[in-house]
Amino acid sequence: MAALPTIDFSAFSNGSLRTRKRLAREVGQGCVDTGFLCFQGHEIDREIVDDMRRLVVDVFAQPADVKQMHQITRENYRGYIPLGFFSPNASGDRADQYEGYKLQSEIAPDDVKRCMYPHYGPNTWPATVVNMKQRVLRYWQAVDRFSENLLRAFAIALGVDEAFFLPYFQCPLNNMTLLRYPRTEAHGDHCGIHAHKDSSAFTVLFPDNAGGLMIRDRNGAWSDAVAPDGACIVNIGDVMEHWTGGHFVSTPHKVVNRTGGERHSFPYFAAPRFDASIFPIIKPVEGYDRPALDMGTWYDEIVRSNWPDADPVASEFDPARIQIQAGCKSGNGVAARTAIPPKTWDWT
Repeated sequence: MAALPTIDFSAFSNGSLRTRKRLAREVGQGCVDTGFLCFQGHEIDREIVDDMRRLVVDVFAQPADVKQMHQITRENYRGYIPLGFFSPNASGDRADQYEGYKLQSEIAPDDVKRCMYPHYGPNTWPATVVNMKQRVLRYWQAVDRFSENLLRAFAIALGVDEAFFLPYFQCPLNNMTLLRYPRTEAHGDHCGIHAHKDSSAFTVLFPDNAGGLMIRDRNGAWSDAVAPDGACIVNIGDVMEHWTGGHFVSTPHKVVNRTGGERHSFPYFAAPRFDASIFPIIKPVEGYDRPALDMGTWYDEIVRSNWPDADPVASEFDPARIQIQAGCKSGNGVAARTAIPPKTWDWT
């Protein structure tokens, strides 16, 4: 069982500068040590979380023909994902055992931002799930508020301006996946989701009480990740690992449902806007040498390579293996490449 760092974050939003710096140091140290942290005092109302738990069950309880009406397509990476549809297509393993429902940042059909990038647009909201749009967006907005504080804490820990990350998350590529893991053999080892690292900047998750989330430590050993009651789990993804030059770690994890019952979850993935260029903002760890990530190209490839018949770029989707032109797209508040010079890591 993994002993994840647990942080009471309740004093961050209104605390003194000294308190905020202390909490930021705790957050930063957890991101360096494990890349997985538990947060209490996140200010996301429990009733909103409990309502999301009920909603996810309702989404997958719909008749099969209704779900299929909203199935995800190559043209619109939003909607229903059938059981076993996506798989680790590079490894030849069996398909992952989950049903999903993909949601991305909600943008109105007539919004001009839809012309800027193909993955901007409205979600598909089944009318058979009562008030699904309103309920999901209520939860989403609550996690957005927590995420802004988290980004501020990251920045303080890294020694850059507290607001440094915020322009990157104006009109972001944030997304969620609603998930149902069916009953499996209680002692089986077939993954609900295979071992992977998240391609986001970070992920926010309220874990199912049934357990099943497992993380791999630096020695390669797997253990169950357990959070205190009411706490959320935050894990670092590849984008934030790259932003910090390898200091914050994107940790491999997987889901194995051994309960004999169904399991549900609804991870929120925070990802910067499509026109951002991501590169280390502090001095990288020794040996870390990867090209800048163009977020639009990065996200396009994530979506493309998810399809079962797609030729993967590599066995592990990794910034080190993706040839992306360096440089920063301009405009709309995205920081220029020279905005923050690399600096020696410290916690002061």
